[in-house]
Amino acid sequence: MTRASVVGAGMTTFGVHDSTLAELFAAAALDAYDDAGVTPDEVDAFYFGNAMGGQTENDTHLAPKLASEVGIAGVPAQRFEDACATSANAFKNAVQTVEAGIHDTVLVGGVERCTPETGLGTGEMTRIFTSASHRQYEQPTGLTFPGVFALLTKRHMHEYGTTEEQLAHVAVKNHANGTRNPRAHFGKEITVDEVLESPLIADPFRLMDCCPFSDGASAVIVTSDDRADSYDAPVDVAGVGHATDVVPLSAKPVPHATRAARDAAAQAYEQAGAGADEMAFAEVHDCFTGAEVMASEAIGFFEDGEGGPAAEEGRTALDGDRPINPSGGLKAKGHPIGATGTGQIVELTEQLRGDAGERQVDGAERAVAHNLGGDAGTTVVTVMEVRR
Repeated sequence: MTRASVVGAGMTTFGVHDSTLAELFAAAALDAYDDAGVTPDEVDAFYFGNAMGGQTENDTHLAPKLASEVGIAGVPAQRFEDACATSANAFKNAVQTVEAGIHDTVLVGGVERCTPETGLGTGEMTRIFTSASHRQYEQPTGLTFPGVFALLTKRHMHEYGTTEEQLAHVAVKNHANGTRNPRAHFGKEITVDEVLESPLIADPFRLMDCCPFSDGASAVIVTSDDRADSYDAPVDVAGVGHATDVVPLSAKPVPHATRAARDAAAQAYEQAGAGADEMAFAEVHDCFTGAEVMASEAIGFFEDGEGGPAAEEGRTALDGDRPINPSGGLKAKGHPIGATGTGQIVELTEQLRGDAGERQVDGAERAVAHNLGGDAGTTVVTVMEVRR
């Protein structure tokens, strides 16, 4: 069942930008307008994601500021903050309001600046990122997010025998895909040996197991099912699941199984009336290589414990039987926190239209996006499909 449709998509390059938040977001939003063929007076509402602008640049109350920047001042404008799942949550809420008939056409997107262009170095940015962890139980210990996902991955390795070489294959595959994406932060191929010989960050993760800090913006135009046919190349939203897990990390009963992702995926597949086997590919939240392995199992692409071997065997490659992250994922495409969720929706839209160029997944008619926040405490999963 179609819940809403995406009729326009725009995205900046992810990488290092000296533009302001407003300039970056406007670039993505105006591209989405052009892609949809809409003018600002056709937009009824604005759902916007930004996680850290208040801490990084002393810039808050961003929704009305950016609405003014893109010509829609006066419409209802709302900012969402949900750690790395920020704009996926904004997208979910836009779909729900369109489906409910509250708005007909909504601009949804996100923006973030995370690189030294903010004036902040790696240490200060790491402190800000860490504010998404538990204030009383995790932050005082010095636990950073490489450490959070290293703990989850170590448990996965203990349970299933997942190896560092298998994790390295995730990075190699995503970098190869990134070379085919002109908007990716990294456009260079790497080898398994280079990953395994890179500096240790948080055991078992080495530098090349980790995604970068990135700047960037993404935006989509969401409209109702009955209006979608009046636009060129609409792509339907068939299901959106949203779930949370226990926080802090130490209280999760099965830490390596990412419960929120499994619950969100089950919701999205049920709404879509389709299962994981019917998805042509997935865009998943690979903030670290181990996170992609766990996500690939949580969304049902592989049985528990098979995600690592599948990566090593090439099954998740662009020409594999279960492609994951054809965009390059967070690992190579980049991770501007507030823009990541709708960036995945942009990738699904382009792939399902057949417009993804060298990274196109042949014959893709359905696909799934998985965007998590914090220590896997939040996950939003979206199923999209070609309009019939």
